[in-house]
Amino acid sequence: MTGTSPVHRLPPQVKLVALVVFVVSVVATARDSWWWFAGHALLLLAAIAVSRVPLRNLLSRMWIELPFVVFALLMPFVSTGARTEVLGVSVSEPGLHAGIALLIRGTLGVLASLLFAATTEAPDVVRGLDRLHLPNQLVQILSFTVRYLDVVTDQLRRMRMAREARGFQARSVGQWPVLASTAGALFIRSYERGERVHLAMLSRGYGGRMPRAEGEHVAPRRWADGLLLSALAVVVAIGSHLT
Repeated sequence: MTGTSPVHRLPPQVKLVALVVFVVSVVATARDSWWWFAGHALLLLAAIAVSRVPLRNLLSRMWIELPFVVFALLMPFVSTGARTEVLGVSVSEPGLHAGIALLIRGTLGVLASLLFAATTEAPDVVRGLDRLHLPNQLVQILSFTVRYLDVVTDQLRRMRMAREARGFQARSVGQWPVLASTAGALFIRSYERGERVHLAMLSRGYGGRMPRAEGEHVAPRRWADGLLLSALAVVVAIGSHLT
């Protein structure tokens, strides 16, 4: 995720706002305005080109869109209204249009989110949320999740290796109680670790908010640069309703 492109160097709060504005603009675009969706796609491809993130890397992670794809494929068959034929199969015309629009919107939104994830480190996302003045408790929960997720994952890996070293293999329902006890033990260990970390932080003066780094102010020019493509996406969304 490290990189030196202009997109990588943008402050995380700018990229967060740009992502939200772009996704909202895609969702707000008129359903049957296919050419306007093409405008959103061109803007997103421009952002990918500027970021210098290989498109194939983003496309390889598009499997997370699978629920949108399944739902979009079902809509022409479960929706009501006028009927039409596609490849000899009778489907709902409103459902067909709605499914295509959902698939396009989902693809653009997921691809934009993957680009954001590819150009922003997880700790930077938390700092960006904090600088956007999201609720402090939510920011702290996300911060500790980012910090200690690898620790908990490593603990689970060691427990799995210990089970396998003793010949355990989860191959049937009969082994589920063992997996349940493993999950319980992992929860207790994680909870106890969290208590120790919290006490250690309190002893060092922690008052409910992590200290902020210097130089948090973002110049208006950087906001303008980061929100340029998102502003154009807003124009595309408005244009789709005026034609």
